[in-house]
Amino acid sequence: MAETASTFRLEPGAIAPGFALPDPSGLLHCPDTLVSGKRGLLVVFACNHCPYVVHLADALGRFAVEIASRGVATVAIASNDGDRYPQDGPDRLPDFAASHGWQFPYLHDATQEVARAYAAACTPDFYLFDAGLSLVYAGQFDDSRPGKGFPTGSDLARAVDDLLSGRETPRPWYPSTGCNIKWRPGNEPDYFG
Repeated sequence: MAETASTFRLEPGAIAPGFALPDPSGLLHCPDTLVSGKRGLLVVFACNHCPYVVHLADALGRFAVEIASRGVATVAIASNDGDRYPQDGPDRLPDFAASHGWQFPYLHDATQEVARAYAAACTPDFYLFDAGLSLVYAGQFDDSRPGKGFPTGSDLARAVDDLLSGRETPRPWYPSTGCNIKWRPGNEPDYFG
């Protein structure tokens, strides 16, 4: 497992790239509908098998419930090649989400176009947008990693507090790290490798 870091290619203030991805019931989700009536949107690139995601999965479930009560929606997107990594395929997402208390949509990006649009590189990779879908934070959940510390979500919590208070999140933003997104052969973006 090679540790890969966020790219930070999506600049502060950038508008969330659009997508329309189905949940397991077939309901389509897109940034506009997810943030509708909310104060912000957290987009998380995740997968089922990565130890970095597993490390913080329960904490992310609790964190998402807490920020939902404050008006910030969460969505997770799995972009790994589901053919070569069947444990990350769409049929496995609901059980993983339920086992970690994820009460938010967990969607499969079969074409990997959404991951490319966000310049997502690793799992987990976090992007926080305001109600107008402008990027206000990208980076780590916190500085814990598998075998190093307990996940608290402190970095992301500060960014949510800043968003809801109308403040900018001061830099530096520290990159998230984790397993690289498992690209389909020939689909690797220019920032991969």
